[in-house]
Amino acid sequence: MTIHLPFDNSYARLPASFHARLAPSPASSPRLLKLNRSLARALGLDPASLEVPEAAEWLAGAGFPEGADPIALAYAGHQFGNFVPQLGDGRAVLLGEVVGADGQRRDLQLKGSGPTPFSRGGDGRAALGPVVREYLVSEAMAALGIPTTRALAMAVTGDPVWRDAVLPGAVLARVAASHIRVGTFQYFAARGDNEAVRRLADYAIARHYPQAAEAARPALALLEAVATRQAELVARWMLVGFVHGVMNTDNMAISGETIDYGPCAFLDVYDPATVFSSIDRNGRYSFGNQPGIAQWNLTRLAECLLPLIDADEAAAIELAKTVLAGYAESFRTAHLAGLRQKLGLVTESEGDAALAQDLLDLMAAGRADFTLTFRQLVAAAEDPSADAAVATGFDDPAGFAAWAGRWHARLDDEPSEGRLDGMRRANPAFIPRNHQVEAVIKAAVEDGDLAPFEALATVLATPYDDQPDNAAYGVPPAAGGEAYRTFCGT
Repeated sequence: MTIHLPFDNSYARLPASFHARLAPSPASSPRLLKLNRSLARALGLDPASLEVPEAAEWLAGAGFPEGADPIALAYAGHQFGNFVPQLGDGRAVLLGEVVGADGQRRDLQLKGSGPTPFSRGGDGRAALGPVVREYLVSEAMAALGIPTTRALAMAVTGDPVWRDAVLPGAVLARVAASHIRVGTFQYFAARGDNEAVRRLADYAIARHYPQAAEAARPALALLEAVATRQAELVARWMLVGFVHGVMNTDNMAISGETIDYGPCAFLDVYDPATVFSSIDRNGRYSFGNQPGIAQWNLTRLAECLLPLIDADEAAAIELAKTVLAGYAESFRTAHLAGLRQKLGLVTESEGDAALAQDLLDLMAAGRADFTLTFRQLVAAAEDPSADAAVATGFDDPAGFAAWAGRWHARLDDEPSEGRLDGMRRANPAFIPRNHQVEAVIKAAVEDGDLAPFEALATVLATPYDDQPDNAAYGVPPAAGGEAYRTFCGT
């Protein structure tokens, strides 16, 4: 069967300094493990054409389909605050861009497909465990309604990779609005190549923010648009308890999508200081730090764009500062709007921010489960007698009871029509619980069993539905299970 993908590879047509062309890497026994058939159809692809052996070969990094132009992208980045002038795609290759049935342009990238000129001595491979994690969590994020890269397919190569142990090698086929990062701008700005920065900014504007091209200062409009998208994105993370884990500037996509699911995880017990990543020893990327880190990263983007904003550096800095200050307000507005939805509030009242924050403080002090607490509020909004069930999740039930009295009084001032449906759409019943994700990975890696993966993925595809038959997937881990560590998987 001939495999046809409607490629139109605009990034590959940028100058050679933007990327490195490379040949595919061999894979001894490529095999498709999972195809996201619904996403394939959204891309205008026939799922059956991607389930043949020929497709398995290029999905595992061996060979590539007609029309592809494989490249590894160049970028730099601040990693845990330390600047590295050259990073780049060390274990990924961008096959090309596909214009889908909906007219949207999306990158199709293989992650874990082998070494590139940016591998810095690494093998360029991925183990099956991190590939399973990214597929599962990125698709869960999409179902939660959060902008994200998507997983098109998982394939195994038939070749081992060596980490702390010998593990099965795998490749993730990832789809993204683009893979342009803050670090992409830093790569050229650090070299003093302002013409390349300008070329990249023009490309990013044309691809993601065409309205910025009409502004008096397009580069400033680009910064403002990216800042607004990031504020909204991080607010959505915070509203579902998502911890990215490694918010380096090379992991912030200017499209406003969540990208690079390495040491990511979701909160069980609510604690703003939560860190899951084994390498984040100082808590730089803790749950509560995420809004501030996003602003820090945006400041690094602003530094790159200063020569394009205004020829007078002092004037450019003042203009950029105004945009960066606006980020904080955009985040606060988006986050508070989301908290109102989670609490069943439709109208705005001056005390809403304090009401929401007081609940979060009680949850932190009382070690309450983030997802379960908010989901149980749906029942309590309908029947105040359900407050007692919510209170059992707190170390101090009386504290919650006092707060609940204030909340019900606030709800009395609200229209009740549509309240419960709105709360259900804002408070998921199911997230990728960390202990469940680990069980899925263990089954896949150690036993070659994908049945647990399929079962969990099915539940997470409709996270706002009650799903009584799958209630066990909404249960927090046993005591002590929240002491969880993740690894970047490189």
